[in-house]
Amino acid sequence: MRRIALYPGTFDPITNGHYDIIERALRLFDEVIVAVAISSDKKPMFTLDERIEMTEKAIGHFDNVSVVGFDNLTVELAKAKGATILIRGLRAVSDFEYELQLGYLNNSLDDSIETVYLMPRLKHAFISSSSVRNLLKFNAKTEHLVPKEVQKIIGSMDSCTLQ
Repeated sequence: MRRIALYPGTFDPITNGHYDIIERALRLFDEVIVAVAISSDKKPMFTLDERIEMTEKAIGHFDNVSVVGFDNLTVELAKAKGATILIRGLRAVSDFEYELQLGYLNNSLDDSIETVYLMPRLKHAFISSSSVRNLLKFNAKTEHLVPKEVQKIIGSMDSCTLQ
């Protein structure tokens, strides 16, 4: 049986930390589906289509990774895609309580789905999408925080779009 994992998030934008988690997940699972949430309540800087494009460009060289957008419960998407594992990233202790509650909630909705927590390498542990967005608002350097393919897309955008 193929082990399919779903890695859900807003990915606004995808960072080197996210990329690192995807690489680590590929060592453990046969297939990884990166699920980009609409997350309108978070008021993302980038549109869903832009976030999907950035993610596809960043991970396009992997054969066993795909990207989907979604606007439903994560466990429903996992079931529809045949995934039995949810991947969640942990950067710091501050992430743990939220992620643990989310894992328990998802398990209460479907106990056939397990949550696996992965940590990025230490050099990526400080990176968050929100810190990247804050830097972009001030036209600051971000190329050390996001995959080069994502930086190309961001660099080609009008600076008014990034406000």
